[in-house]
Amino acid sequence: MTIKDIAKLAGVSISTVSKIINGKDEHINSQTRTRVLQIVKEYNFTPYGTVKNAPGAKKFLLGVLLRSSEKSSLMLSGILQTAQEHGYGILLLDSLGDSSLEAKHITVLCKNQVDGVLWEPVSANSHVFSQDLARQMIPFCFLNSTLQTPSFLIDFTQLGYILTQKLIEKKHSNIACLLKENSIRSEPFLEGFRKCLYDNQIPYSDEMIFYTPDGDFMQRMIQYNITGAVSTHFEASLALYETMAKQHYDIPSNFSLISLKGGRYEDAYHPSISSVQIPFYEFGCHTCRQLIQICEKSASSRPEYLFLPPCSLNHEQSISQPAFLKEKIFISVGSIHKDITFNVSMLPQLGNTLKIHNSATSIGGKGANQAVGIAKLGHTVSLVGAIGNDFEATFILNTLEKENVSTQGIYRNKNSRTGKAYIYTESDGESAITILPGANDDLVSADIENSLYLFRNACFCLISSEIPLETVIMAAETARRNNVTTIFKPSVLEEMPEDLYKTIDIMIPNKKEASTLCPEYSSVEQQAEYFFNRGIPVVIITLGHEGCYLKTRDTSRYFPAVNLAVVDTTGGADAFISALASYLFDGYTLEKSIQIAMIAAAFCVSRQGVSSALIDKNSLEVYIAKTRPQLLMADTQKVMAE
Repeated sequence: MTIKDIAKLAGVSISTVSKIINGKDEHINSQTRTRVLQIVKEYNFTPYGTVKNAPGAKKFLLGVLLRSSEKSSLMLSGILQTAQEHGYGILLLDSLGDSSLEAKHITVLCKNQVDGVLWEPVSANSHVFSQDLARQMIPFCFLNSTLQTPSFLIDFTQLGYILTQKLIEKKHSNIACLLKENSIRSEPFLEGFRKCLYDNQIPYSDEMIFYTPDGDFMQRMIQYNITGAVSTHFEASLALYETMAKQHYDIPSNFSLISLKGGRYEDAYHPSISSVQIPFYEFGCHTCRQLIQICEKSASSRPEYLFLPPCSLNHEQSISQPAFLKEKIFISVGSIHKDITFNVSMLPQLGNTLKIHNSATSIGGKGANQAVGIAKLGHTVSLVGAIGNDFEATFILNTLEKENVSTQGIYRNKNSRTGKAYIYTESDGESAITILPGANDDLVSADIENSLYLFRNACFCLISSEIPLETVIMAAETARRNNVTTIFKPSVLEEMPEDLYKTIDIMIPNKKEASTLCPEYSSVEQQAEYFFNRGIPVVIITLGHEGCYLKTRDTSRYFPAVNLAVVDTTGGADAFISALASYLFDGYTLEKSIQIAMIAAAFCVSRQGVSSALIDKNSLEVYIAKTRPQLLMADTQKVMAE
């Protein structure tokens, strides 16, 4: 193939082909130039040596000079693919962040008389080396630089806007912006974040900006009530995800996270983080096309330096509405045990040996029992408690998962064993319980503070006292600050702290507990009056087979027990409390809720065990519909919400 053949195929003179190949084609129209170059590339035509060495002669070779090629594989793939499609080869050089090496590479590019250069400058002073390229009449384009202009750049401002808008569409307004220091994408991403907030009339503050997902992040997140975050780097997003998991924050139930993603396989080990792929490959294609148009003088307009193709979120697995906009949840704060129940003819006596007729193992502890009771009655519930690092802990977590109880508020202590309860049950249903507290004694006030996100979307907090007293007080105070109704079961307490009288809404002791906390009065009525006068708005003293007694500002009355056979009284109070809270939330009056709770408790004590004996909503309401249908007529207002 000779120059004469090229001219014949293109329908032009040999002189025209020569001018185009040698870069002396300023007076030749672009259509002719494009047609000739296409034929030259198609037939892989190589000019004579003297022509090849002439300044401006076409080599169909592009130079790519990178600041660092370590993280540029996708962009390079796009450049290489586009160059090959247009008949060009690539001479790739890496400056390794070194200005002196960058200068040497410029010399190499000039020596090889490349047709054009894509240049990622090392520093603000890199432009001085461009004089060498200009003398050789080699066109060049900067890329990925805010130090040299004009430069091809991915539009990270728009990406920041897109990610922020996604969270705003989910009704978030307290959003964190997670950036990486000294990253080229952080500043424009922050600009897009701020612009999106402004366009949606959401105030911006510097407290929204974070640079590392460390312990300080969690503290500030709680302090500023942050409900979601946008992130410039997937690596930082993954670190945040893991940090939040350690603090028992569930994504997306309690926190939404959305991130940019660089590599195609960056999320291989954690695909559940919602992300937008940074278009590095497409950016490489774009910059190469733009340079080729400049080299071939075929551009019809100014190069498009700011680049962003259409992009979309891969999925929404890690984003949702803020928790406070969702269905209200119940919180159960209390003990978690593994129950070992023994059926005996009589309770243990000093000096006697007992024969055990039967034994059973189940999940237990008032915190766990009440959480299971709430879940069976159709509500969302989170259990806050502590377990150890043993087989029993795994058994408990698996059981709670099957019962649809959220375990994100459960803290696992590697240095403790899970609590155990040994329950001796007589044939008449009465029982005696011995407890090995284990990890329950390790549930501290800080654990309640770390569970604050649960309280922000809660309606009722059920608290039992088989955990440290300061933790009980912190739970009640946290519930009060977040307008959450508290129900308190004062088991194993010998004295009621003054702080609890100020923060408890409903107190439910049994007869023995009431006598222990109020020894100066002997009657149930007097004891209830005492608790009421100390500041408890609603006092319910449970009386076993005799029912219960209610004391409020407007009511003082007894409720009879439901007459069902008694097998095991262990979980009666837990069933009562779970049903009471559930039906108060469902809109029933306090008195109707108590009557329904009495039925739920009767069903529980008529069967062996606790968690397995707690009644589900359907069974409970079927029974009530047959026996006392008037109870199911819900009232329009929620008494405890007043």
